Amino acid sequence: MMKFGKNICILNVGGTKYAFTREIIKDFPLRRVSRLHNCASEKEVLEVCDDYDHERNEFFFDRHSEAFVFIMLYVRSGRLRFAPKMCELSFYNEMIYWGLESTHLEFCCQRRLDDRMSDTHTYFFEEDVKADEESGDQCMTVTGPTVNSEWNIRWIAKLRRIFEEPTSSIAGQILAALSVIFVILSMVILCASTLPDWETAKNRNTEEHRTIEAVCIGWFTAECGMRFLLSRNKYDFVRQPLNLLDILAISPYYILLVTTALLGESLEIQRAGTMLCMLRMTRVFWLVKLARHFHGLQTLGLTLRRCRSELVMLLVFMCVAMAIFSALAQLLEHGLDLEPRNHDYDSIPAASWWVIISMTTVGYGDMYPITVPGRMLGGVCVVCGIVLLSLPISFIYHSFLQCYHQQRFRSSRPSKSLSAEVLN
Repeated sequence: MMKFGKNICILNVGGTKYAFTREIIKDFPLRRVSRLHNCASEKEVLEVCDDYDHERNEFFFDRHSEAFVFIMLYVRSGRLRFAPKMCELSFYNEMIYWGLESTHLEFCCQRRLDDRMSDTHTYFFEEDVKADEESGDQCMTVTGPTVNSEWNIRWIAKLRRIFEEPTSSIAGQILAALSVIFVILSMVILCASTLPDWETAKNRNTEEHRTIEAVCIGWFTAECGMRFLLSRNKYDFVRQPLNLLDILAISPYYILLVTTALLGESLEIQRAGTMLCMLRMTRVFWLVKLARHFHGLQTLGLTLRRCRSELVMLLVFMCVAMAIFSALAQLLEHGLDLEPRNHDYDSIPAASWWVIISMTTVGYGDMYPITVPGRMLGGVCVVCGIVLLSLPISFIYHSFLQCYHQQRFRSSRPSKSLSAEVLN
């Protein structure tokens, strides 16, 4: 802990002073500043800053003062933008010094930075940055164990990029292609298993089918296990929806193996087999795994996440209209004591199905009004459905375009731009 100095700490950045308490320094969003709290001597302090005044408890940083003003605005408001009339690369260098990365920038500034890096082909020296960070974090000299530890960290970072960012290297592209092949193979087997002739073919080729299934499950298990071991935060890894789907789709196979080994072909295992068959159908969600390799599915997921309010609004519109039109349709077609009475509309829930397929202009024809007032109501229902659906869809469409261009922009970013791997 910071045992030296007073309770008030002064940061002098390029001549501009900022006063903070030690409690604020401890949880400061800028990593270089928060590291001061763990320094126990002036020697360790000088590993972080350029100079230190013990009497005034003032830390000197020979950095760009105007850039730090905008970085402090990010600390207060959560929005980081480039300083006016300052080179993007110079500002980015200041960000790296204080412990920020390009993902903290606003989207428009990220695009400016990557365009500038692409145009000038300027790449930063990752080794110098990592050496500076490790010297402050570990306060050690470069010895044999440190070199080995750094070598291991680099290999773990490369493996993590291979599994998490398939486009970062040829090995990542190969693994992504294999994953797609196994997903398609598993889906083909799952679909073929529902064919009428599948049971007969399965009885003749039991070993082949079991081998194919075991290979697919083995690949998905190995991939999920490696991604779990390489993840920085194991708890966050388990919480992610795609990873939960992986575990849910893989687990029935192993549960079936264990229960078969313990219980054999008994009545209990046959009853449990029904539930396992239902869980086995969750393999269809493996298609969602393709979102890791196709930007189109990533765009769809990002659009749905950003348009939650519009989707809720669309659902409310549909529910209100369905309640109104289903009640009126039931009354006009069946509720009044008139002949003929349409028994397809004998209840409001039954009429709700007709309202849904009418408002969405599907019109299966399984239900239709036969009275003149009912047909007039059907025409109004169709027109209202078109209007209500079109209102929020325009917002969803523009959000989809924005997400699409954002995903394409991120996928085309320079591979050697400084990323989280460098800063960590």
